[in-house]
Amino acid sequence: MIHSQLRSFHAVATEGGFTAAAKVINVGQPTISIQIMALEDLYGVQLFHRQGRNVVLTDCGMALKNVSQKIFNLEDEAHELLNNYEGLRSGLLKVGAVGPYHATPILAKFNKDYPGIKLKVSLGNSMRTLDRLFDYSVDVAVLAHVADNPTIHAVPYSRHPVVVFVNKNHPFAARQKIRLEELQSQPFIYREQGSTTRLAFENTLKDAGVSVDIVLEMGSREAVWSTVEQGMGIGVVSDIEFVPHPNLCIVEISDANIYTTAHLACLEDRKDTKIIKTFFDVATVVKNNKKFTAYQT
Repeated sequence: MIHSQLRSFHAVATEGGFTAAAKVINVGQPTISIQIMALEDLYGVQLFHRQGRNVVLTDCGMALKNVSQKIFNLEDEAHELLNNYEGLRSGLLKVGAVGPYHATPILAKFNKDYPGIKLKVSLGNSMRTLDRLFDYSVDVAVLAHVADNPTIHAVPYSRHPVVVFVNKNHPFAARQKIRLEELQSQPFIYREQGSTTRLAFENTLKDAGVSVDIVLEMGSREAVWSTVEQGMGIGVVSDIEFVPHPNLCIVEISDANIYTTAHLACLEDRKDTKIIKTFFDVATVVKNNKKFTAYQT
């Protein structure tokens, strides 16, 4: 196997097609096709299912993509190692985040301090973001839940209360606070499984013996907000993530302390990589800046 064949395979596997891969690595599409066919012929395997212009990884292809991702991450680290002697003047940092609210201040500060470093941000719930860390799709993550795992290095960044929000015509809209028991049997719009805000809220309801009616599960905050705006139910959100809207009202829960904690995370064996360590250092500066909500025990 030669490097150019593996690079072509990895580009197609990552971008999902030959045309997109050709643009990314600046190689002609016919060349990419030839190199992948040669790789398949050499080992007698099939790496992709061809479906018109689209390609789908076979089981062998998926396994090879996991390996190639590690190879090219190590190549990036070798490139970074050499560049580090002259400072962080170029490179790419891939950041995963559960949402823009916690990550944006860190990204802004990092970009200001290291303008030569390109930032690529992927959004998703905590479970999906952790998966991206494990498969090397992201280098660092800003997420709300970190399982106790020795392969993950994580530090708390900020903590925020969980609140509910309703349509302006909902009976709760005229109130600043409600009791947990008042949510009994109320219709709710939830995020999908894997949302840490949902998990924290559900655990609190369970401990209090309160049961709500889950009307819908939505795959994004925006979808939850839109559905609540239509008056279909009550939403749950970390207070920092609530976006003011004329048709939505936020309501605090007076008799329960429900919080989500944002963490910074990376793989344990990569925590001393200079660009990752620098990201953590920048986040510490942002955290200690009084303009931002700091983590409190």
